[in-house]
Amino acid sequence: MLRFPGQGPGRPDEVVIGPLDLAARVDEALAVQAVAFGLGSDEIAVRRQIVLRHLTSPGARALGATTPGGRLVGFVYGMPNDRRHWWSTVVEPYLRAQGYDDWLDNSFVITELHVHPHYQNRGIGRSLITAITEGAAEPRSILSAIDTESPARGLYRSLGYEDLARQVLFPSAPKPYAVMGAQLPLRRR
Repeated sequence: MLRFPGQGPGRPDEVVIGPLDLAARVDEALAVQAVAFGLGSDEIAVRRQIVLRHLTSPGARALGATTPGGRLVGFVYGMPNDRRHWWSTVVEPYLRAQGYDDWLDNSFVITELHVHPHYQNRGIGRSLITAITEGAAEPRSILSAIDTESPARGLYRSLGYEDLARQVLFPSAPKPYAVMGAQLPLRRR
């Protein structure tokens, strides 16, 4: 478990990173995602079913960032990639066009990584993603992120992720995404 010091007397903002029973805490996790990613209730309802379905995949696992009082303030989950999954079928033509469709094999996919805005810029996201990939049997990791220069993309680049495909369009997503990949283990500071 990793600990992040809090601020002020009694360190009320201390955060501990460790295993997360995401199925049991899916609504808390999606509340964090809604705030961090700006999602509405309709989209959260759809994502709830997706998360629960993903968790039935072999090798799926999750980590959470919690306060001493048990409040979930960040989470990550992922699994070994499967070309038959919806995400892979959408990104495959984009990766193939760039000569990177082999990245869909032998990769651990970071499905979601979100930290509540009040807890961002403390290294929590970095610790969540490095900790979850440390246990991966696969030699590399892939993920998708909104294709804009953002703090999230900066974080991924600092860990060794590179763009494999850009301007990837997901059905019903208002903005294009980039698919990024990194060799494991991820780069340390």
